Amino acid sequence: MRAGELLDGWRHILTHPGLRALFANQMLVGGLIMATEPLLAVLLLRQLGFPPWQFGLAFAVPCLGGLVGSRLAGRVVARYGRNRIIRIVGALRAVWLIGLAFVGPGLAGLATVMAVEFAIIISMSLYNPVLATYRLEQTPPERVARTLSAWSISSGVSIAACTALGGLLADLAGPRAAIAVAGLLIIASPLLLPRRLERDGAPVTSMTTMAR
Repeated sequence: MRAGELLDGWRHILTHPGLRALFANQMLVGGLIMATEPLLAVLLLRQLGFPPWQFGLAFAVPCLGGLVGSRLAGRVVARYGRNRIIRIVGALRAVWLIGLAFVGPGLAGLATVMAVEFAIIISMSLYNPVLATYRLEQTPPERVARTLSAWSISSGVSIAACTALGGLLADLAGPRAAIAVAGLLIIASPLLLPRRLERDGAPVTSMTTMAR
């Protein structure tokens, strides 16, 4: 894909009120969540002395939340509506990460990681289909590939930047402190969510704009 086509994808995202708000929120949430993964590996394996099999188990078991969430997504959206899912589940994605800063040794620590990761994954599996559907609804067919490519590239850059910054912070203050900072920053991400999504592409007001 040519640079001009990618720029057209970013232009579509950034000039559409609803997509722009969801894009900013997704970049922040995705970047901060992924930035904690290497930090958590250092914390669990090096500082807390978890054996490798427990570390693998801590991330394998919560993946069941993706199966649960994907099975429930259709019924939850049908019952509560898209706007509630975006606001409520979108906000719920942000509240769990801070729990990883309090992980301790032993089985209690292992259970904490599993519970936090399970909650994050099930929230994401409920939220992501709604986001993907709205993004396609609001994107003309001739711009779908450009928009998705621009979105995907931005997501990769966001994750890379947050991971690098998290590593620098962990080098200065330790992995637990870096995870805590990521957990605190992500709590502010729901302010970027739109209050309402319109099917016809009408302007969408974000919570931040309403507060102003």
